[in-house]
Amino acid sequence: MHPTPARPERASHDREIESLTEFDEAVGRHGSLARFRVQAVDLTARTDALLTVDTTEAVFLGCPMEPEAAAHVRASGALVFPPVPGLPFDPYRGFVYTPDELFASLGDGYEGTPDARSYAWFQATKSDGDVFASMLRSIHDDAVSDALDELLAGARVVGVMGGHAMSRGTDAYAGAARLGRELARGGFTVATGGGPGAMEAANLGAYAAPFEDTMLDDALQLLAKAPSFRPSVTEWVRAAFEVRERWPGGGESVGIPTWFYGHEPPNAFAAHIAKYFANATREDGLLARSTAGVVFLPGAAGTVQEIFDNATPNYYESRGEPTPMVLVNEDHWTRELPAWSLLRSLARGRAMESRIALVDRIEQAAPVLKRLCS
Repeated sequence: MHPTPARPERASHDREIESLTEFDEAVGRHGSLARFRVQAVDLTARTDALLTVDTTEAVFLGCPMEPEAAAHVRASGALVFPPVPGLPFDPYRGFVYTPDELFASLGDGYEGTPDARSYAWFQATKSDGDVFASMLRSIHDDAVSDALDELLAGARVVGVMGGHAMSRGTDAYAGAARLGRELARGGFTVATGGGPGAMEAANLGAYAAPFEDTMLDDALQLLAKAPSFRPSVTEWVRAAFEVRERWPGGGESVGIPTWFYGHEPPNAFAAHIAKYFANATREDGLLARSTAGVVFLPGAAGTVQEIFDNATPNYYESRGEPTPMVLVNEDHWTRELPAWSLLRSLARGRAMESRIALVDRIEQAAPVLKRLCS
């Protein structure tokens, strides 16, 4: 399991507290929590501090605390949003997920993991019109976005998009893994949709980046024994954890999946998993954070949508200078699903024209993206 990612140094105006360490530092440095925001920190062992420091206009979001402390900080002018009992997730969480967290209790089968239970909760509440459940989903997704922004601050992020149907043990899967490895070795942070198929392969490649090249070959062979998450998500995930256990301490990357597609489990090779309930928020967030460009591997409707979701802000330059877009597999993008001709027509005469490329082989994608970034 990777440790909690190091947090960037906070600006003086940033008054968020997301761990006990930060809580103790704030109390020690300021002697006050006035106007701080404390997010998903267990404060049951900090009653003495809460009874003595100034908490005027502070906000406590989902922080367990003793009744005496909660009553005192409320009386002192703080807002206290208590933890919500019975949920399989924390809507106020301060950090993105890890594979170990989402797949806890995998030994008893995938259905008992927090990931599966959160999907079951989503299925049970998404259409019942309950404003409270809707609010919890929104709070959770906003908290995940905030955590993801902090995690990726200053990173050169390359998105790798592609279909979930790409099976382990195929040449296409191996190629996507080598792409992820090359991008990670080139100093980029690999970000994917966080699911199976091409997404998992790219995250696997980033995980393999610190090791000798033979490690990836061996890992691919091991994973091939469970080529798909169907019929058994449990066996599919166990094979991934077997790779992680055999080669601990792999490279870090990001997966951004969604419970909207809950039948597609997240992959275990992304060290940081920003999982959302709202797919639209997830899709836009993934592309917006791919600040160094996006590689589009062969895919179906979802990948086509991502191409033009990414092309639109590049066309209007609504996020600033257009970012690189590299489409892989000429036959797929010019004949099977001819997105390339439309993309090229949109780009003609605009700044984005010099930032798009179509390559035939996956081995060409990373060098071309690096050139477009320069």
